[in-house]
Amino acid sequence: MTQPPLQPPIVRYAGYLVAAEGVLGLIAAVVLVVRGLAGADQHIVSGYGTALWFVLVGGGVLAGGWALITGRRWGRGIGVFANLLLLGVAWYVFTSHQVGYGIAVGVLALVTLGMLLSPSAVHWSSGRR
Repeated sequence: MTQPPLQPPIVRYAGYLVAAEGVLGLIAAVVLVVRGLAGADQHIVSGYGTALWFVLVGGGVLAGGWALITGRRWGRGIGVFANLLLLGVAWYVFTSHQVGYGIAVGVLALVTLGMLLSPSAVHWSSGRR
């Protein structure tokens, strides 16, 4: 019986970045709930509903990051998908006259995608020796 290839360090490092993205999503949920409890206007956009969305997505991304850190291949798909979405977020933020934040989010997404799509990560995720 053959053993799957060992997880390359670059996958673990990408896992830390993906997990951090998930934690930031959970922090955004907490901020939205606190704003709602403090009396922020909920008529146009529900802060509580948006917070629930951030809990679900942030929790899933955090789980994907944890999977990558601990050597589980299924986390790679979550990490790639989340960072492809973050490229769109970066473009939106950039074109909303928040150039610094847009560049920061874009660089984070590109670096993470580069790690997850590197040859060693692709070889590892295929499960072949």
